[in-house]
Amino acid sequence: MVAAVLGTVIVENQGGASGSLAAATVAHARPDGYTILLGASSIHLIELILKSRPLYDPIKDLQPITMLAINAFAIAVHPSVPARTVKDLIDYARANPGKVSYGTTGVGSLQHLAGELLKSVTGGSDIVHVPYRGAGPATADLLAGQVSMVILSMTGQFLEFHRSGKLRVLAVTSPGRLVAAPEIPTAVEAGFPTVIAQQAIGLFAPTGTPTPIIARISEATRTAMAEKAYQQLLIEGAFEPQFDWTPERFRRFLDEDIARWTPVVKAIGVRLD
Repeated sequence: MVAAVLGTVIVENQGGASGSLAAATVAHARPDGYTILLGASSIHLIELILKSRPLYDPIKDLQPITMLAINAFAIAVHPSVPARTVKDLIDYARANPGKVSYGTTGVGSLQHLAGELLKSVTGGSDIVHVPYRGAGPATADLLAGQVSMVILSMTGQFLEFHRSGKLRVLAVTSPGRLVAAPEIPTAVEAGFPTVIAQQAIGLFAPTGTPTPIIARISEATRTAMAEKAYQQLLIEGAFEPQFDWTPERFRRFLDEDIARWTPVVKAIGVRLD
């Protein structure tokens, strides 16, 4: 859809370091508009506040273009856990110290930070973190009952597991309920107003990319986001589509996210190097 405005678009999937390698490649690319990043805001948090030797400086090296969608996390348990709400879960953990563990995509991931934030505001210090190498293994162990709880990005597949009874999503970490799952309450509604954790999916360019080029990419993105079929595709994947985000507004979102998570990182003392 963006090709109608920009012409040929080549997508290069570059894995490694939870997306940091791809982000670093773009951050150090020539600022001519030919190399841009489709990435998550969590990558920048990791580089800026969790590493003493970051691969790039997300504030100085990357220019936000626009946000496309926001993805929240699911607080989910195995069906054997006798909890229907987040409060039930914390009460159960307190009554069974050391027996409740939660899986995430790894140490220092935004899911990990969300879990520690939840523990700090609920007194659930006996809930043990179990880091995995990605969401797939963590989900598999939850379905098998090897781990009692996970905090993972909400996806369409994860939602299907919930609706089929293979796991139970107690709450999502967005400020409001998801369009795709209005039946699932938020952690805010459960009585924990500070437990908000979500990652933005957006476009970034190397700092120094000319303003007219940024504007053209932004225009192409608005054209794509106007397509109802594309919006529905995002919603079915448990993403919340976002519209008409200017670079300035996106930058403010990132700055606020960094300011909010920095004290959490300091409190738990986690570092990635």
